[in-house]
Amino acid sequence: MTHSLDKIRTRLMGTFSPSECQLEDDSALHAGHAGAASGGGHYRVRLVCAQFEGLNLVARHRLVYDSVRDMMLSEIHAIAIVALAPSEVSD
Repeated sequence: MTHSLDKIRTRLMGTFSPSECQLEDDSALHAGHAGAASGGGHYRVRLVCAQFEGLNLVARHRLVYDSVRDMMLSEIHAIAIVALAPSEVSD
């Protein structure tokens, strides 16, 4: 899954130029799950990005999903998203 992890990270960085991008592969936690059988991984992402400023949660998630849409159901089975604007992050 390392290849997929790198591909997702590259896609997110290129799309959003975030000030923070944490991406974790949680696929091992879902071994035996029906989605794991299809080959798609389970990922968790935390993005801090100026593009999210003023957008609601649904709009932010939609932007993230749109950036990896072609990877869904093949390389990605599930992705948990935390999408924050810089103003929402304390220093």
